[in-house]
Amino acid sequence: MILCIDSGNSRIKWAWLTDGQWSDPGTATQGDFSALTALAASLPSPRRILLANVAGDAVAASIVDALAPWQRRLDVVRSEAAAFGVINGYQNPQRLGVDRWCALIGARAMSPTATLVVMAGTATTIDTLTADGRFAGGLILPGQQLMLTALARETAALPFAQGQHQALPMCTEDAIVSGAIEAQVGAIERAWARLPATSRVCLISGGNAPLLVPHLALPCQWVDNLPLAGLKVMAASGRMAS
Repeated sequence: MILCIDSGNSRIKWAWLTDGQWSDPGTATQGDFSALTALAASLPSPRRILLANVAGDAVAASIVDALAPWQRRLDVVRSEAAAFGVINGYQNPQRLGVDRWCALIGARAMSPTATLVVMAGTATTIDTLTADGRFAGGLILPGQQLMLTALARETAALPFAQGQHQALPMCTEDAIVSGAIEAQVGAIERAWARLPATSRVCLISGGNAPLLVPHLALPCQWVDNLPLAGLKVMAASGRMAS
């Protein structure tokens, strides 16, 4: 068995991969490593562990500590210039967030055409993958909760809104919630318009995906966890991460 771990800004997600099939997925709030500690204390050692972490060095160290009995099996994934059918066009390829890198690899395995890769989580990232597998650039903007929090924190009169999306909002709470959703949807649709109209697909993942998908004026396929899909590709290859 191979254990794949996606450590994001808000949550840690993991699943076991056996003969190409997922099993026993788990999730924890970022900073709570007790479930990982319990895994390492109660289960046989996996053949390999793949960790993709964007939550900083302290979190990575805590995950390594939580999995102390399995440390020799742990492989920390990092972004590369090219691998698994994806060419990383970032100015400094290693600076591309490893969650985005894994999502691009997962998307490439799912789609041979030009692909818009959207991850709607703490931040919303909107990345363009060309038909020949080249990462051509992307956008990063605050996710829904970050937008609402920023408005509440940095203004004197606006609340942390609990409103509903409306096309023409008539109260402050609805105006804030709708504005945050429309900002993200608008950015996705603008990036979508830059792809070749003849052959393109949009894949969306992340905890806020269900919030955005109903408002997108484009066909979009929801994927449960694109970074884990990328880790699955890496695990199947047998190649160690850089």
